[in-house]
Amino acid sequence: MPGAARGSLCGRVGAPVSAEEREEQLATFRTDVDDYLSYLQGVRNMSANTVRAYRTDLEAYLGWLEREGVAGRTVSHRRLRRYLADLTRAGYTPRTVNRHLSALRGLYRWLVGEERITTDAAAAIASPKLAQTLPHTLSDADVRRLVEACDVTTVEGVRDRAMVELLYASGARVSEIARLDVADIDFAQAQVRLFGKGSKERVVPLYRTALSAISAYLSTSRPTLAGRRKGGGSATAALFVSTRGNRMSADALRTRFERLVRLAGVDADATPHAMRHTYATELLSGGADLRSVQELLGHESLSTTQIYTHLSVERLKEATRQAHPRGE
Repeated sequence: MPGAARGSLCGRVGAPVSAEEREEQLATFRTDVDDYLSYLQGVRNMSANTVRAYRTDLEAYLGWLEREGVAGRTVSHRRLRRYLADLTRAGYTPRTVNRHLSALRGLYRWLVGEERITTDAAAAIASPKLAQTLPHTLSDADVRRLVEACDVTTVEGVRDRAMVELLYASGARVSEIARLDVADIDFAQAQVRLFGKGSKERVVPLYRTALSAISAYLSTSRPTLAGRRKGGGSATAALFVSTRGNRMSADALRTRFERLVRLAGVDADATPHAMRHTYATELLSGGADLRSVQELLGHESLSTTQIYTHLSVERLKEATRQAHPRGE
């Protein structure tokens, strides 16, 4: 990769330093990164998966700094642009490059706030332009096929049907579903309590079909599954339980969903997150206001929710093309 000559890491621009100073600066910046990641987990309450993703991106940046002989604390915005250009030349997509830049912005903004540096070089860098792609959604017929693919003669099938119905009824992330306990389902109030990013709590109403599927699972299948827990008993409070009686992880739930997609013969792009997209689009198409949908999805920014307004418009256009005599 292009960059400064190896073995001459610069503290101030144009000021070469010794090998010992170079190692000291790199070690200091590594400590900065570790402290920032601890802040994300301990103060911002980000999930372990999110912190792990930040760590991966920042480790890649640390490796580049070392190879290029650049000091992390005093890096210039020109050097940062070169790093992003190197990522592009390495074949990373604009979306991935943008994710790396987001991690750097957060790190340098935090360093300024902690008064470890005085200049934020990342703040002046514009994000790569991303292609405007609409999120994938499922039709109601697709969801019915997924539900029908669940073999309710088995305890696993009853559980899987409850999972599909809950995803469709709540718009929850699969990671949020994995964290649910039985006590988080309120049948009396017909709602579920979800814990989103940063452990932020929100309450989402559930319709009768979803509640019925969950109730059937809790009364018939879950006791059997929980009873398989090693050592006996049903100590776990988890809503969704594996065949070994343990809490199902997000990956395990995703795997079960992918199995249903294959059995149902629906589009392979159907994922648990596509169910979330579908939920949001159906609400907006049905007349829900944008602020309410934002709250139900747990989005921090309204701009994140606005993508679904474009999706709803596209669906209306398609309906017009199909229904209008001159639509073709």
